Amino acid sequence: MTPSLEVANLEQALLECGPERPLRRSTGAAEEVLFVLEGRGTLHLDGTAHELEPESGAYLAPGEEYELRNPGPEMLALVAVRIPEPDPPGQTDDRRGDRAVVRRLADQEAHAATTEREFRIVADPSTGLRSATHFVGYIPTARAPVHFHTYDEVIYVIDGEGVLHAGGGERPLGPGACIELPARTLHCLENTGEDVMRVLAVFRPAGSPAAAYYPDGTPAHADAPVLETAGP
Repeated sequence: MTPSLEVANLEQALLECGPERPLRRSTGAAEEVLFVLEGRGTLHLDGTAHELEPESGAYLAPGEEYELRNPGPEMLALVAVRIPEPDPPGQTDDRRGDRAVVRRLADQEAHAATTEREFRIVADPSTGLRSATHFVGYIPTARAPVHFHTYDEVIYVIDGEGVLHAGGGERPLGPGACIELPARTLHCLENTGEDVMRVLAVFRPAGSPAAAYYPDGTPAHADAPVLETAGP
């Protein structure tokens, strides 16, 4: 397991579960989401085995102990994000739905975002995740204008090549790169490759990945609510 990457109330880490070497974990007081990068295995929770395959996501609630098992022969690799101090379970929210432990990315509907970008939701309040949104974003070669979000976010590059423009500087990106973006950070994630770039992200508080704003606070997409206070 690699050291975690933290931004505000999010902690991102890469987990590796070797063949025939179970990995036992506890969520403690946090919520946790997983996303399988490669390999196959099972998630054992409360006496039930949930099948894991590449590009499937899992949600673990606070106070749960679970075990990852890998029959082999390949390594089971996952991205894990913990959300400390989650929203109370009794909090009123019309978006809250029934708990889904495991969901396949391929089964989720694609939604439009800014500049021809798309995203698929892996988990959010409608699937039981209280405090955040877990999604995969698809970034075409068309560059988006500089913008900001009102949420804290951690990002993992699944595949593709690109450049992160933020804070007046540039950072090259490739598969396995990790990014942390505090709320209201002006940035642009540019795809410099020939194919669509894919990123895995978790942000808090929960909402739509399409909720982006230009530097003056103007919504960059129709799904972005109007800000009460303009500007980052």
